Amino acid sequence: MTDSQRLDRDAALDRVEQFIETVDDEPMPVPVREIWVYGDVALGLDPIERLDIYLKKDIRLRGDSEAAEAYYEQHAVKGVGQSVSAEWAESYPEYVRANDSGHAAPEKCLAAHLLGESEPIHLEVCNASFDENVTQRLRGALARESYEQILDPRGVCLWVDGQWDHDLLDKLRGGELPFPTLSGALEQMGVDSETAEEAADRVSRYRTEHTGATVRGDII
Repeated sequence: MTDSQRLDRDAALDRVEQFIETVDDEPMPVPVREIWVYGDVALGLDPIERLDIYLKKDIRLRGDSEAAEAYYEQHAVKGVGQSVSAEWAESYPEYVRANDSGHAAPEKCLAAHLLGESEPIHLEVCNASFDENVTQRLRGALARESYEQILDPRGVCLWVDGQWDHDLLDKLRGGELPFPTLSGALEQMGVDSETAEEAADRVSRYRTEHTGATVRGDII
């Protein structure tokens, strides 16, 4: 990654605040409940290779089938009014994104609304809280030895249902939050030291393979 693709720490944290303000102020395709940052930005590094942000969001259980049918007839995208808000899609048609089967994909819609395509930001979107998803992902990655799929557990929750944690933001800006190395954090979660070292190396290499804005969606 070139220097131009890295983020100055202050600029990265300014971007985090802008990101939260957007969620706070604008309609979203699905309700967002929590916003976390994790990895490099939580560690006080400067510059930051990639900015990692985690969203906990709701799954829409009540859908409007008539709105979904009408939207599909006009735009050939399924599920608008069901998996994502029809009102949001009407207001922000440029951010509607579908998965390979043609259904509106909440995580892709969120990424389109919240990220610029060339920004070195990775967005994780899940219906579960960060800690729960960290545990689930670690269990699956260890079972399959797909260590690159581990979710870095060193995270900080900055926003919950409209409430900011300004104290934590200040501590992030001051680099005051003590975190272990990734391998150390994995060992604290019960991973043996040799596996933790290998997993941390795999996660690091996996991250450097990606450029621009990326997104992953999970359902637990």
